[in-house]
Amino acid sequence: MLQGIPPYKLAYNMKFPGTYAAYAVIMSIFGQTILGIHLGLLLVNAATIALIFFLGRRLINSTAGIAAAASYAVLSVSPFVLGLAGHATHFVVLPVLGGALLLLNETDRQSLRTLFASGLLFGAGLLMKQPAILFVLFGAIYLVSKDIRRRLGLGKILLRGFIFGAGVIFPFGVACLLLWYAGVFDKFWFWTIDYARQYDSLVPLTKAPQIFVRTVTEVVGAAWPLWALAGIGVLTGLCSREIRASAVFLLGLLVFSALAVSAGFYFRYHYFIMVLPAVSLFIGVAASTLSDIAARHANAFRLAPLLLLGAALSMPIFRERKFFLEVSPVQACWMIYPENPFPESIRIAEYVREHTSPNDTIAILGSEPQIYFYSNRRSATGYIYTYSLMEPQKYARQMQDEMIWEIERARPKYLVFVVMKYSWVQRPQSDRLIFTWANEYTAQNYTAAGFVNMTPKETDYFFGDVPPSVENLKDYILIYKRNP
Repeated sequence: MLQGIPPYKLAYNMKFPGTYAAYAVIMSIFGQTILGIHLGLLLVNAATIALIFFLGRRLINSTAGIAAAASYAVLSVSPFVLGLAGHATHFVVLPVLGGALLLLNETDRQSLRTLFASGLLFGAGLLMKQPAILFVLFGAIYLVSKDIRRRLGLGKILLRGFIFGAGVIFPFGVACLLLWYAGVFDKFWFWTIDYARQYDSLVPLTKAPQIFVRTVTEVVGAAWPLWALAGIGVLTGLCSREIRASAVFLLGLLVFSALAVSAGFYFRYHYFIMVLPAVSLFIGVAASTLSDIAARHANAFRLAPLLLLGAALSMPIFRERKFFLEVSPVQACWMIYPENPFPESIRIAEYVREHTSPNDTIAILGSEPQIYFYSNRRSATGYIYTYSLMEPQKYARQMQDEMIWEIERARPKYLVFVVMKYSWVQRPQSDRLIFTWANEYTAQNYTAAGFVNMTPKETDYFFGDVPPSVENLKDYILIYKRNP
């Protein structure tokens, strides 16, 4: 995008284009580097923490706001929600919270402008990732219920709903118009609507409970005291007359956040970032209400719940102290992603960059698009991920044929073949055409120029001198150079 190339032209993915725009903004400010990406994520997370404080203060009081912000700060960097990586869910949460805050602060004098601005922010969240439609629905239901409680007329309710909806639709409409103008609307629609519909139907409902329990056990993990405090916050908030209305608002946010996490029944770890704001705000409710209850018995006890919160905040950091405080970034990456070649990709990319020119294309057979980024070389195919090729969905064979055609047409100078489980996620019913073709195509047109072998203890690199055989071969990457 920073080079003037629209999304879905040279790289295919099923997310809406907002996340790509967010990354483009971050890298235009902080640079197209690893450091630049992490600085951008740090800024986004800091802004989210601030919004959670303002929401907590608006709904309850400053004590709740501070407790909620501190809780989100700890929960959102947990390795069990992959919080140190810039996922689309981070970019969903930030504008959605801004939209929610505007809805709460809306006044009659500024209502229409505020409603439109709130809708714009909810729409920006939707533009990041499709499940954010659940947050839009939450905002719309809250708005209508609020107007009904205020006894507004039907015409006024419809007008206000229309203004909010117009704000929601505006970012998506502008994005569609720009993509149509760029000539990629058909690709956009296929990947984000047609294929996304197939993707969301792959996990049967019967398997959802098992996947959920397995994932949520790890997500809650060492932070269970904070999640327990959130549960207490739900109970105390609903039982308190003074803050019941705020607790109902937060309960609605929690329910729709949980529905967004449940999209497709995949329950991936980073999806839970979308539920953390509501959880953190309920922790704030618990801290505030328990502090008030303690003060009624003896003013000296007022700080006891806050000390309890401090201990709960410390526990996940203490339990994961090795990850946060002791190991190097590379070791931390291995701890989170033990079967993915993320650190290895940097060295592979360096080799490819040194042996190619900026005009050369490369192809990755596997789901390791970071190699394109690190090498600063464009892909010979739009299929920068290959998971979709292995899925039992009706477009899988069509996608394999298209990827093969694109690579053969582009004749990339280097081809990187990733032979690792999580780079493909094969299933017993997966079509293996792409592998049969790859073996024949590389044998006819390429020579092995590099080999990277990953074992549980170490990674061995062979560049320019590939061994004829290796014992105990499991996870490895082959680097091929095109024959003259």
